[in-house]
Amino acid sequence: MNKRIILGAAGAILVFILFFFGKTTTTKTEIPAATKAETPVFNVKDTLLAEKQKLSPVRLIYVTNIENNISRGDVKNQSENQYTNLANFWKDSVGSFIPYVYYLSEAAKLDNSEKKLTFAARFILENMKREENPARKVWEAQTAADLFGKALKLDPENQDLKVGLGSCYVYGEGMIGNAEQTMKGIQQLLQVVEKDSNNMRAQLVLGIGGVISNQYAKAIERLKKVVTFDPHNLEAVSWLADAYAASGDKQNAVKWYEQSKHLVNNPEFSKEIDARIKEVNESH
Repeated sequence: MNKRIILGAAGAILVFILFFFGKTTTTKTEIPAATKAETPVFNVKDTLLAEKQKLSPVRLIYVTNIENNISRGDVKNQSENQYTNLANFWKDSVGSFIPYVYYLSEAAKLDNSEKKLTFAARFILENMKREENPARKVWEAQTAADLFGKALKLDPENQDLKVGLGSCYVYGEGMIGNAEQTMKGIQQLLQVVEKDSNNMRAQLVLGIGGVISNQYAKAIERLKKVVTFDPHNLEAVSWLADAYAASGDKQNAVKWYEQSKHLVNNPEFSKEIDARIKEVNESH
């Protein structure tokens, strides 16, 4: 398939993210080739330090007092409370995502309850899906996967947790070109659909994994199943259009791109999709 169409497909998904999740940036990304990519490095400690340096003197004193507020006695509970207080500070007072989810995840690991581990994992996963910085995306994916893994140790048969873990691999490093991570996610998700073929969250992510690993026939089959179950699932409709475009089926690609326009009903979105349709029709 002409590479231009594959790149165009990535643009359609990015526009979907822009309108569905409300992200304000519009930088386009590419669907990567199904080869192993070098994993970007993200140093969370450096980011925490850099964020602290941006604080006003009053806020810096406040957060430093929280960081130093550990005394003798029940260190574990004190540390968990400390991480929770730091997470709340960075969320409520500053609005800085990375420090918030770092301390949120550290508090959840100390608490080690399925509820807190799952909440933190899902929160990070949802942001990671629309993260455009590759290094941050990998860190978020790995952090969420670690939390899902810990929750699964507490509840090994929880299918939602398995879908979450598989999603981390597909939406994370899989999206930036690590084919091994994509396949790791696919294998995790296949365990879910083998037990319940009507698990639409698993089928959706399997379909997306199929698109980014160039398994278009399988991807189309799974995504069609999702949109049959829920015709208003914009993510499934958008990826289905991309799968048809990448496979060379112009007629069905245009059909589903048009459907995505109807679902969003936004002039800017429609303009971008019209450009995508034009690109599909002009491809060889």
